[in-house]
Amino acid sequence: MGESLWIIDAFAREMLLFAGAGLFLGGIDDLLVDLVYVGHRIRSGRRPRLTLATLPPPVTSGRMAVFVAAWDEMAVIGGMLATALDRYDHDDYHIYVGAYPNDRGTIDAVVAVAERDTRIRLVIGPRNGPTTKADCLNTLWHALCRDDARDGRRTKAIILHDAEDVVHAQELRVFDSLIDRYDVVQLPVLPLVHSGARLVSGHYADEFAEAHAKQIVVRTVLGAAMPLAGTGCAITPAVLAIVAQARGGDPFDATSLTEDYELGLRLADLGARGLFARVAADETGAVVAVRAYFPCTLASSARQKTRWMMGIALAGWDRTGWARPRAIADHWMRMRDRRAPLAVVILAVGYLAIPIWVMSLLLHAQAGPASPYSGDGHPVAFWLLVANSGLLGWRLGMRMIFTARSYGVREAFWALPRFLIGNLVSLIAAPRAVIAYIGTLRGAAPVWDKTRHEFPDLPADPLACTRSLGIAATVR
Repeated sequence: MGESLWIIDAFAREMLLFAGAGLFLGGIDDLLVDLVYVGHRIRSGRRPRLTLATLPPPVTSGRMAVFVAAWDEMAVIGGMLATALDRYDHDDYHIYVGAYPNDRGTIDAVVAVAERDTRIRLVIGPRNGPTTKADCLNTLWHALCRDDARDGRRTKAIILHDAEDVVHAQELRVFDSLIDRYDVVQLPVLPLVHSGARLVSGHYADEFAEAHAKQIVVRTVLGAAMPLAGTGCAITPAVLAIVAQARGGDPFDATSLTEDYELGLRLADLGARGLFARVAADETGAVVAVRAYFPCTLASSARQKTRWMMGIALAGWDRTGWARPRAIADHWMRMRDRRAPLAVVILAVGYLAIPIWVMSLLLHAQAGPASPYSGDGHPVAFWLLVANSGLLGWRLGMRMIFTARSYGVREAFWALPRFLIGNLVSLIAAPRAVIAYIGTLRGAAPVWDKTRHEFPDLPADPLACTRSLGIAATVR
């Protein structure tokens, strides 16, 4: 009994110390981001907000080209295109949809809409799918270049969207105004909460509400590169042409699974001016944003986050490296981007340590000697527990505040159990990401491992649409 108890104590002690130290460092890292954000809000609190009413008129005219890469999207692409055509309030735009010759369902769905509206341009690539989203976007890029040369006109901006996106009616107006002054403009992404899968689908809402209202704001305040979300972003063709020239004609890296993230860093390295635009759409404070359903099952969510984790934290590290030597803020933000695998290891050790710690307490209570994890017996572990509890409380409070800001108070309370769901998805995704990364090191070609998408049924009335999608009327 004595030797077994000693072994259990040793495991519990080391695991608790490792997890406690790791969680403490991660908590301090998050706290610093929060403090930078709070300081920024205090300094800019009186600055007037950018609204549709205060948007400056466009300086130059030109066609807006919306790129939609589609593989196996026949369930959603028709609804997405029809909704975009109905909603977009702009006089000059075309929607380029990239498809594959072996994806007849998607082709037929696009053709059904294109037959009714010539602003839809179906582009079928030369290779069977799936390849990568970046490869499909390159096909669209070359089609646009051919069209511009044939028509003798200049496209003003290229807008990236996904096949499941619910676009905002005024987004092209926002891009038309701001792209005159910036090379890249990113709108917020606000995931929809699926009523039948509030925990899994909703944890994306919590994460994006915080990421696109705080974290990306901190990046821009500090002067760090702004990674793109891959949707709801506009880029000038001129800056994409510079990237394409350096890559043999293709602006998007077809060997990348997270081309949006890498492109944002690449454009920043080139000195492109980027803006994260939170534009108030009306007097209620609702913002011009992209909305879409994200995965609503653990399996599909883990598959998606496997791709994100592998593409950003593992393969992305190899591909993009670090920033310039003295770009401290950029180094910090890239370190945060790449900490996910280590954070999952720390989290897993912490979860495993809890039952072992409880077992140690029970065995000591039965055997008689005091537990070594009381405040007097192990002060480091005790104070780490106190500090991490405080940091966790702060983290949950911040998560709830940003969720409430974008989705309302009811969803803010759902953010508490969804915090655990997010941890569970990461625990499942991390080992899969490592395995996938090892496969690429052995020469495996990247494949578009997409998840099944769903498009919402939208009522005609915009206010009813907002209510049906579960979005607070006071999004800001």
